[in-house]
Amino acid sequence: MTMPTPRETILAALHARLSALPATALRGDVLPERVPTVGLMILRDGEPGEPGVTLSPLRYHYQHRAEIEAVVQGADRDMTFAALCASIGAAISADRTLGGRCEWVEAEAPRPVDLPVDGAASLKAAVIHVILHYTTADPLA
Repeated sequence: MTMPTPRETILAALHARLSALPATALRGDVLPERVPTVGLMILRDGEPGEPGVTLSPLRYHYQHRAEIEAVVQGADRDMTFAALCASIGAAISADRTLGGRCEWVEAEAPRPVDLPVDGAASLKAAVIHVILHYTTADPLA
């Protein structure tokens, strides 16, 4: 069995933090047909970007941009969306190193949009970028 990479370990830890919230947390899945009343989050791996590099010892320093798709539906979607975003922020700020797996985690403010749905209440959704600062000895690790 192979060991998970530092990147995968960090993303799994972030997903675990999100899974502890009342809203449903998925990882890399498609948007389901039904959105739970408390909301839905889909964690996407995102982009590691170009690393900063230091030599001796060789290290790659990433500011990886993961994405959380936050989605709510229903009559109280504005309040539910605000509560969902606040809970994501609280989960991230409670442990900015994800148990020592990365150097720092920070989220950017969402830019919500309302999306109409034929025959149902509209969705309120946003992509929340989460910046994961970490260092690794190998860009493929």
